[in-house]
Amino acid sequence: MRKAKVNINAEKLEASSEIMRALAHPLRMKILNFIDENGEINVNQIYNTLNLEQSITSQHLRILRLAGLVLTRRKGKFVQYSVNYAKLEQTNKAVLAFLENEKKAGRQRRG
Repeated sequence: MRKAKVNINAEKLEASSEIMRALAHPLRMKILNFIDENGEINVNQIYNTLNLEQSITSQHLRILRLAGLVLTRRKGKFVQYSVNYAKLEQTNKAVLAFLENEKKAGRQRRG
């Protein structure tokens, strides 16, 4: 029996891995939840409220921003962060579809 040919788009795979890596860190999830609870917030409010170092907070926000999970908007001298709900929804749908396909493949392998 021949196996089906699998096409892997390296660019999409890299983007997907960046998103999953960003979501896999507990502190980034804490920051993302905090932004979600506050709607739009600046880095000072994040690190002061969560009792984090400014540099650590900025580093994690950079990863979230590069993954497309947060949006930024300049307001005076501050950068405001908000959750990119469209990207999170897209990511959630992709993960659920993957899990469903794995479940189906597992049933097919068992017979």
